Amino acid sequence: VQLQACGGGLVQAGDALRLSCAASGRIFSAHRMAWFRQAPGKEREFVAGIRWSGDRIIYADSVKGRFTVSADNAKNTIWLQMNSLKPEDMAVYYCAIRIRTSTRAYYTAADEYDYWGQGTLVTVSS
Repeated sequence: VQLQACGGGLVQAGDALRLSCAASGRIFSAHRMAWFRQAPGKEREFVAGIRWSGDRIIYADSVKGRFTVSADNAKNTIWLQMNSLKPEDMAVYYCAIRIRTSTRAYYTAADEYDYWGQGTLVTVSS
């Protein structure tokens, strides 16, 4: 499985940005996808997760109400719509996929995911 994330850029606080993550390989509707982010000097943190079937959506509290994750099975692509961006949202954003058998409703830890995209930088100026 390979993941290609893109869509990052420089925006001002309050602006919106949409990230995409295209997946190639054997992708099934039961697989879980997630967005993580890592700011300089900080740990990688969970942002949002979704199952390829479009359900099992979960958000970090810090982005709830501002970010929306969605999936398009036909295009093997997930998106992260980010609205009302804040300077604290500035980070490298990574998409990840979990292909292991999933028995829980949600997965939010980085080590629960198997493959990662290369990351895309989001810069938010105040």
